[in-house]
Formats: sequence, structure tokens, C-alpha cells
Amino acid sequence: MTLYAAVFLVLVAIVLLWLSRRQRKSAGLPGGRIVYADTNRWGAVEKPLYSAEVGLTGKPDYLVEQDGQMIPVEVKSTSAGHAPYDGHIYQLAAYCLLVEHTFGKRPAYGLLHYAGKESRTFAIDYTPELENTVRELVREIQGLSLRKGVDRSHESPARCARCGYKNACDQALE
Repeated sequence: MTLYAAVFLVLVAIVLLWLSRRQRKSAGLPGGRIVYADTNRWGAVEKPLYSAEVGLTGKPDYLVEQDGQMIPVEVKSTSAGHAPYDGHIYQLAAYCLLVEHTFGKRPAYGLLHYAGKESRTFAIDYTPELENTVRELVREIQGLSLRKGVDRSHESPARCARCGYKNACDQALE
């Protein structure tokens, strides 16, 4: 009877390992230890990363520690085209900046995972040029946030419907 129990436990372990690897792959996660997750899949949602110097706060979907590197991973539910979208690259680069300020280690790259029909993952190098672009965008956004009466920047009813400012917006699409 003990032999049957041991065989059963080994089979359960193999199935759990397979399910774990499958879930990691579907989330676009590389090998390594998950040290931060902004999703209920892996546990309690973490507090945001923050940089007072830059005036930036953000919550990457995952941070994976691999060989002493912290790798931010952003998961998008849409499909990617031939290349990742610029806005998604800048968002990921902002997370790289926040990782550097929070953990004192500059990521060499981050991962953008598109989980749409054709699942794809892009490694985005975190270069000094990309960092400078993100810093400029943050300064521009911070300057615009001080302006009064900024016009809506889209014509998408679906985007308007999901906006947190819809109830206070005098330009909301109906």
C-alpha cells in the first residue's frame, strides 16, 4: 500500500509542476522567482512602486528575479501586431525606472507579453535613450496635468466608458 501512495504522490507532484509551468508560460513569465505580482493569481496585490525623484508611481504586473536581475513583466490582454505598441514600451520602461529607484538595480530589459489570439512576448532593452524618453514624457504629462481644460484625446466610446473620470468629464462620449 505504501508503494501505491508514493506513486500517487509522485504523479500529483508531476501534474502540479506541469500546471505551474503552463500558468507561467501563459502569463509570459521567464524562469526565476516572482518577487512582485499585481494580480490575484499569485497572492495579495502588492503596493505600487514609487520614485519621489521622478514623481512616478506604478504597478508592473510581475517582477521576476533571475540571476540577480529584476525583470519587470507587463501582460496585455490584446494581440500584438508585428511589434509592440509604443505606449506599452513606454509603460514598461517606466516600470524599469521604478525598479531601479526601488531596488537599486537597473534592469537590462523588461518583457511585454501579449496574451491575445496569437500570444507573443517581446524583450524590450532598457537603454539610456529609452530612459531619457520616458523621463521627458513624465515631465510633459506632469506639466499637462497642471493645465485647466485639457481636451479629450480620443474618439473611442469604449475607452470613455472605462475611464475613471467619466462622471466628472464634460466631454464624455455617450
